[in-house]
Amino acid sequence: MQINNLDKTIEFIYNRAYNVYDREGKEMNLFYLRYFVTLAHVQHYTKAAEQLCIAQPSLSHAIKQMEKELGLPLFEKSGRKTALTRFGEEFLVCAEHTLSTLDAGIESLQRSASGGGLIRLGLLRTLGIEYIPRLAAAFLKENPDSDVQFTFHTGVTQSLLEGLAAKKYDLIFCSRPPAHLNFTAVQVQKQDLVLIVPKGHPLASRHTVDLSETAPYPQVFFEKSSGIRSVVDQMFSEIGIEPKIAYETEEDQVIAGLVARGFGIAVVPYMDLLLKLDVKIIQINSPASERPLFMVNDDSVFMPPCVRNFRQFVLEEENIQQQKSI
Repeated sequence: MQINNLDKTIEFIYNRAYNVYDREGKEMNLFYLRYFVTLAHVQHYTKAAEQLCIAQPSLSHAIKQMEKELGLPLFEKSGRKTALTRFGEEFLVCAEHTLSTLDAGIESLQRSASGGGLIRLGLLRTLGIEYIPRLAAAFLKENPDSDVQFTFHTGVTQSLLEGLAAKKYDLIFCSRPPAHLNFTAVQVQKQDLVLIVPKGHPLASRHTVDLSETAPYPQVFFEKSSGIRSVVDQMFSEIGIEPKIAYETEEDQVIAGLVARGFGIAVVPYMDLLLKLDVKIIQINSPASERPLFMVNDDSVFMPPCVRNFRQFVLEEENIQQQKSI
């Protein structure tokens, strides 16, 4: 079903009186449920028929048909009023719940079709400090009437990619995805990579360093499941050096904490947290020390209008042309 045909589909459902069934397979149309609920509240056939914009005989026929199919009376006369029987009171709860659920579902889909709805983002923790909150806030400010909400989930690249594949996220922001996943990825950011060493380390007096100078020292590395691991591996590969990996972990904050306590040195993305720790931040002269970051989506999965609009907004904010997708 195409989302732009949603209104026609909903109209079809209502106008064709989409049928529900009781346990014996007998048909009970949804219009009848609305007739029943209205009559239950108005307690008068003529007034209920006027509210429903139908003829009173049509309403009477619908109620009689429902009672016949259910095998029990739903209404009884009470003076001038038409009151619910105890069976009708029980059925009213079910009917209202059914219609409420249906109406809520239709309202949700209509909201999504008009550009509103939920945008589920997955992101690296470092991007949740400033970058993603800035984009989301700017998008909401530019679209104040769109009825859009966000959810934000953090993780390492591997877990984010798994979540995207499992349809837990609409868009993720992470390291470059492997080509075999066939995801669409557009570079939207880059992070400067720096060397951090404990205070008192032989390199702590330096302001800049070539990566080759780190060869003699034990290092705290990202785990192989982390997206940045391949970037750091490539940096060492370019200079032909095998680093002395003493410890591995997946979170950059944990790596920084271990370095501060003397467990080794490390190449990490620059983050303000480093300024609060007992480490020396050293700029890397060579090789190139930048980490590209990507906005990733799965083109095989339908992208709701609100997600599509946000994705385009990010591209425009970053002055990125869609033909640069990889």
